[in-house]
Amino acid sequence: MPEVLSAPLVVEFPFTRSLGPVQSAFLTGLRERVVLGVRTTDGRTLVPPVEYDPVTAAELRELVEVAPTGTVTTWAWNHAPRRGQPLATPFAWVLVRLDGADTALLHALDAPGPDAVRTGMRVRVRWAAERTGAITDIACFEPHDGEPAPPGGHTGAFEHPLTGIVTPARLDYTYSPGRAQSAYLDALSARRIVGERCPSCRKVYVPPRGACPTCGVATAEQVDVGPRGTVTTFCIVNIKARNLDIEVPYVYAHIALDGADLALHARIGGIPYDRVRMGLRVEPVWTEGARHPDHYRPSGEPDAPYETYKELL
Repeated sequence: MPEVLSAPLVVEFPFTRSLGPVQSAFLTGLRERVVLGVRTTDGRTLVPPVEYDPVTAAELRELVEVAPTGTVTTWAWNHAPRRGQPLATPFAWVLVRLDGADTALLHALDAPGPDAVRTGMRVRVRWAAERTGAITDIACFEPHDGEPAPPGGHTGAFEHPLTGIVTPARLDYTYSPGRAQSAYLDALSARRIVGERCPSCRKVYVPPRGACPTCGVATAEQVDVGPRGTVTTFCIVNIKARNLDIEVPYVYAHIALDGADLALHARIGGIPYDRVRMGLRVEPVWTEGARHPDHYRPSGEPDAPYETYKELL
């Protein structure tokens, strides 16, 4: 039985967005320890505020302050918090209808255990020590047995309002490549590049998927391809990636390896970026201990005629 390969992978990027007047006031208010809602045309107060009435679609602009105390309307216990969640110890996810609001706000409740949480319990905001204008300025909610806090009269006008936010988006997962790609990775460790041939259309796919994307039939016949290939198309990268130690500008290209019917992508090196071209013949460059080519460089061969790779663009 061959080893089942797996590896932890992370997909992460910062999402930047501008804020309209409603969201700007709401987040700026959190920075200033003020919770704002927005009033609809029928007199309801929505928290968190939205820019358009969810019932009538009317534009909403009347901001009103609500209290930092409220009532739990429903909850669920989180026994194993994940990275980036509000609390590092077990807590309850709660929907809280703040005093003065007609809708509920989702956040965390710091409680010693699920037996200490109930629908209808009274809670209050616990503010973060350092606030920047984000929902995390509310560190969490905590049980509250005192009197309801009276809402203030803030109108949502601030001297230095926020105009935009950056939200990091991240997905952590474990990837298992399966039979076909495991064989491909094993071959790479021996500095071979292999694909699989479709028994129907006879095309060779690299990296192999285990099935032909055109015919939909399983593939099993392994075929050595390359190692040289042809640049079919490319782009010049001018923005440096945070986790790559590669100076910009550099070229990322689709490369049709000899004997393959599908182009794979790789970095081009060993040539000035402005001299890379379609049809350029390239070969892989391996580094010691690597499981895949570090980059491709010109092989010194004449450029490939367009007719030989036009179907792989």
